[in-house]
Amino acid sequence: MREFKMEKQITDESRLYISEYIARARKAQAIFEDASQADADRAVRAVAKVVYDNAESLAALAVEDTRMGNVPDKIAKNRSKARLIWNSLKGKKSRGILERDEASGITTIAKPLGVVAAITPCTNPIVTPMSNSMFALKCANAIIITPHHNATLCSARAVELFRAELKKLGFPEDLVQILDRHSRENTKNLIAMADVVVATGGGGMVRAAYSSGKPALGVGAGNVQAIIDRGTDIEEAVRMIAAGRAFDNGIICSGEQSAICPEEAFEDVLRAFEACGCHVIKSAAEREALREALFEDGEMSRHAVGQSAAAVARLAKIEIDAHAKAIAVEAEGTGKSDVLAKEKMCPVIALYRYRDFAEAVAIAKANLEAEGKGHSVAIHSSDRAHIEYAGKALPVSRFLINQTCATGAGGSFQNGLAPTNTMGCGSWGNNSLSENLTYRHLMNVSRIACCMPDNPVPSDAEIWAEV
Repeated sequence: MREFKMEKQITDESRLYISEYIARARKAQAIFEDASQADADRAVRAVAKVVYDNAESLAALAVEDTRMGNVPDKIAKNRSKARLIWNSLKGKKSRGILERDEASGITTIAKPLGVVAAITPCTNPIVTPMSNSMFALKCANAIIITPHHNATLCSARAVELFRAELKKLGFPEDLVQILDRHSRENTKNLIAMADVVVATGGGGMVRAAYSSGKPALGVGAGNVQAIIDRGTDIEEAVRMIAAGRAFDNGIICSGEQSAICPEEAFEDVLRAFEACGCHVIKSAAEREALREALFEDGEMSRHAVGQSAAAVARLAKIEIDAHAKAIAVEAEGTGKSDVLAKEKMCPVIALYRYRDFAEAVAIAKANLEAEGKGHSVAIHSSDRAHIEYAGKALPVSRFLINQTCATGAGGSFQNGLAPTNTMGCGSWGNNSLSENLTYRHLMNVSRIACCMPDNPVPSDAEIWAEV
């Protein structure tokens, strides 16, 4: 009985705590609801620009707070994402009348969703709160962020900067808030009280978002397979793959996890990885030591997540160059037959060799079926038939062609994907979207339908004609 009373007290306190955040958000959003396009865009730009201007200090704080990743890559990520996302949003209509389609008689009008609850990860503790806030403000919403418990300080600092910029512009600071008490109970109540949930993070939080009773936009796990086709420049392909695997110590969900290459070019691939500053595992004993260091009972070891190649090597008691960018190791099986086929949230990449392109795709599919289904695949090829074969066969939402997937799957100036930090994985990953999250997903759209009396009405013969 005593335990029940304590649990009820905790729940009641949490609901009161969250209801105060919701009340502040609703008050701010009501003021901002009729914001002009220019005002919405000024708010969005301010959030991006303050991250760009404070990229170094925010990166350093993120590494100190989370103990994951590295400062130079986080600086680059803060700057590139701020530039990319603002550039993609400016000039886009998100307020008032979006379109008048004379042909269909439909007029579309943008309206806010209200209060957005955003669950953000420790792997992207600055740019994910930034992009979610930008998408919310673009559509005149308010947003409340609940950060990962290992990223509370750096995420809170970012939000503090956002709020200061909003205040300078004369907008309500409470358009962007962040919880200052972290608990599952608080997150549970936040996602139940908000109008829509954006969940970027672990599978448990994403499932909780989908079971909250509110519309939810969640993402799945990554396990990016990189296929090197015959006829491809091996050195260039490996350079991009190695860069993706090493970026921010391998914690990016879109980072390359396996490199699948032609069997006759395997030795060339190994030499290319070494030339890129990677350490190649060549003994069975070192491969097994690496497996044991990376995985505990089949699950990724928390001691290896987001650590440098040198730190991972120390865990495995393997000697490598202290400046090695990543570790490359040939896997001995696909899918569930070898844990090296799984997502490795550190700079370690599994290598595979194939006899023909169909086998390369089969290897990628087996690994994706075990983990990472729905996310992304990288293909290094100039053979359109092979690219489209893989495109039809593999269950992922994004195919990055001749690009570094780690930095391209979330949109870039060199591809047409929407710039974001939240990448949907479709039904394959138990997600509601199979594209990159952007402002359009945080917008209600009303449709005015005019009567079109002159529209042609087909006959029954035309309707039921054989196709």
